[in-house]
Amino acid sequence: MTDTQTATPEGDTMTQTAQPAPAAPPDDVVPGQEIYTPEFRADPYPVYARLRAERPVVKVRTPRFDSFLVTRYDDARQALSDPRLSKDLHRAGDTYLAVFGEKARQINTNMLNSDPPEHSRLRRLVTQAFTPRRIEAMRPRVEEIVEGLLDRMAPRGRTDFVDDFALRLPLAVIGDLLGIPAADHEEILAGTQVIRTVGTGGRSPQEDRAAIGQAQERLHAYFTGLVATKREDPGEDLVSALITARDGEGRLSEAELVSTCFLLLFAGYQTTSDFLGNAVVALLTHPEEMQRLLDDPDAVPDAVEELLRFDGSVPVSSFRFATEDLEIGGVPIPQGSIVTVVLSAADHDPALTPDPDRLDLSRGPTQHLAFGHGVHYCLGTALARLEATTALRRVLVRLPDLRLDVPVEDLQWLPAASAFRGLLELPLRFTPTPTPGGPR
Repeated sequence: MTDTQTATPEGDTMTQTAQPAPAAPPDDVVPGQEIYTPEFRADPYPVYARLRAERPVVKVRTPRFDSFLVTRYDDARQALSDPRLSKDLHRAGDTYLAVFGEKARQINTNMLNSDPPEHSRLRRLVTQAFTPRRIEAMRPRVEEIVEGLLDRMAPRGRTDFVDDFALRLPLAVIGDLLGIPAADHEEILAGTQVIRTVGTGGRSPQEDRAAIGQAQERLHAYFTGLVATKREDPGEDLVSALITARDGEGRLSEAELVSTCFLLLFAGYQTTSDFLGNAVVALLTHPEEMQRLLDDPDAVPDAVEELLRFDGSVPVSSFRFATEDLEIGGVPIPQGSIVTVVLSAADHDPALTPDPDRLDLSRGPTQHLAFGHGVHYCLGTALARLEATTALRRVLVRLPDLRLDVPVEDLQWLPAASAFRGLLELPLRFTPTPTPGGPR
């Protein structure tokens, strides 16, 4: 969970499906297709290293918009905390419409897409659900969900880890938090998967845009209905609490309520599910590091931090818009420009840690940017860590001989320019074991 882009551009987040070739860019602009190659999809880190070394702040052109990519660690931290880089999408005017389209406005009236003091007001109302005490109180439920998923997987000996585990755990957790009935989880999953997998279904750009718009409208309608239901019959969940806050001093508007639900769903579910798959692949392709955790499961919490740094699920921050002329890393950024901080590139900068392209679970703490930085630092960090540590610890204990069921080069990743880094599927195999207490 982090500062991720929930408003999906009409088409692709950067560029993915075929578009008419743009005019030749000037020397200071890099065409997106030079960065977002098929090779980038599986391993973006060599490209990040080249950008950090040669053009650490670079303007990239895609069919819909230009954006300055920021790839060095120090520049990234500066940009993430610079108040001149606005997150208020509604102030962006024509730039907003070019990137997202008018339909996206209804799902973007939330704290992610706002600046202080409005951001502070919205965040304060949601923070009540993410205190350390409340997160710790969720531990038994997270453990119960993890064990239930593993009970279903363990006897089979083979699994698609993404579909059978990584998508299911965080959806169940955030569903409990928001008060989404379990019977509705498949409906939610179907809608979010359309948005998550844009560019992978063989659709044309126009068909992709239509599919995304329809999915967003369905999710918006769902949460509008959920808010109405909770207003009539409140429960012990965050949506009910936010409705109360709306009717009290804090006052969330109807649009803010629904949009905040949408944001929390994506931030609390999408990012964690993708990270779980990335973490498992990282461990399976670094057997010596995996053995560390098999020998000492108590080392998992520290390992999660290194895995977040090494291959996090949110490669880029959500867009920021320059409210005035400024500089980042000595590069002029004109007023109105889009700025995208490449978190994964910054986390592989030698300025952050030595030998950054090596997975080292004994590395020790780093100030990685996987959860962002500044006022938009991920609100759900503690919950994401709880889910990840619980899941990885129990997966390694229950399935110690876990291994890939396809060659690593055959793994199918999300599109190269996606706002997320994750797998479409993750085929695994292991020695079948009976479910404790019999079949479930």
